[in-house]
Amino acid sequence: MILGILLLAGALGLTAHNKYLENAARRNSDEVLMQMAELPPVEEPDDPEYIPDYVLNPGMPMPTVEINGHNYCGSLLVPALDLAWPVMSEWNYDKLRIAPCVYVGTCYGQGFVIMAHNYNSHFGPIKDLEMGDEVVFQDLANNRFHYVVEDAEELQPTAIEEMIDSGYDLTLFTCTPGGSARVTIRCTLVEAEHLPNQD
Repeated sequence: MILGILLLAGALGLTAHNKYLENAARRNSDEVLMQMAELPPVEEPDDPEYIPDYVLNPGMPMPTVEINGHNYCGSLLVPALDLAWPVMSEWNYDKLRIAPCVYVGTCYGQGFVIMAHNYNSHFGPIKDLEMGDEVVFQDLANNRFHYVVEDAEELQPTAIEEMIDSGYDLTLFTCTPGGSARVTIRCTLVEAEHLPNQD
């Protein structure tokens, strides 16, 4: 009986800890998105024929900004889920507790992969995306990339090549509950636009 009580207490403690981390991640995302919105305008030529740098140099790295000690490269918006997140430019397990992170690639070419925890405030809801739903990534140079969901699958944690070498422009992934597989959303780029600075 004592063992059962200890196991129950441990499970409740773990649930409470996970809920704490999820709420902290939600607060962090909201704070970082607000700070991104307040960044000074990107300097660019006053030229109606302006061509974004990435068009001329698609192999360039994405620009980043440091906020609260972490480097962010842009924001991700999924209108169908009414969710938006800042995206860190590189990942490790500690960073994943805070925000979605770039796993590999950039928004300037195929094979851009973003990962996040399956918190309800992060990528937990992506399993509910449907074919044709829109996903938008905006970098820090006022370039906005519009994607549509083309496929959804579950991959084994060891299926790294299948994850990163898919032929799709954008992939989002997160763990299934329990971590036995990866919920994987494949997206195709349908439009890229440059947003001029607002006067």
